[in-house]
Amino acid sequence: MRTQFDKQLETLHVELIKMGSLCEEAISLAAKMLTDMDPSFSDKIHETETEVDRKEREIENICMRLLLRQQPVAKDLRNISAALKMISDMERIGDQAADIAELAPYIVKFSFQSKVHIGDMARATVNMVTDSVEAFVKADLALARRVMSDDDRVDALFDQVKNELLEVIYQKDMDARAALDLLMAAKYFERIGDHAVNIAEWVEYSITGIHNGTDPQAELG
Repeated sequence: MRTQFDKQLETLHVELIKMGSLCEEAISLAAKMLTDMDPSFSDKIHETETEVDRKEREIENICMRLLLRQQPVAKDLRNISAALKMISDMERIGDQAADIAELAPYIVKFSFQSKVHIGDMARATVNMVTDSVEAFVKADLALARRVMSDDDRVDALFDQVKNELLEVIYQKDMDARAALDLLMAAKYFERIGDHAVNIAEWVEYSITGIHNGTDPQAELG
């Protein structure tokens, strides 16, 4: 029985990695739409978002089978509960990449690459998503906590982009609407970073039983 459970748990890990890779692809494509000034990636991003949604349902089904057909011990139960929370955040990451794609066609009409460094935000958030999923699969608490601390860099980059956009608007180097849309895109990247932190926090819970400094099970008791 345990051998069967371990095989299903391994399947869960594989599918989580696939879902994480889809999220990374969606973020990277959204960034390319902006930094390469190429709106042609829009359809691919929406296809990837649809695939993320499908993968979320698949993983939910795996988790339900593990819960209903097996008898998970406490650590296994934390693993499965964390996975269910994580895929919700990954689904939101896919949505936000699609939101960036919706903004991109107007933004790319204006040259901004030398003035606004939004590509750095995109790369930082991709790394956070990659590391948070890897931390879960490898049960790597140090890596999960590094993702949490990396959020400070993404927040700092958002502030940098915001200040750069204010300067661009002041100098009238870019259409104001495009600048505001670009600021919104930066905000979506910042939110993606927040979701990666959420994933890392659930990784911490799966390993330690503690989430955000508290024991959820104790609070229910």
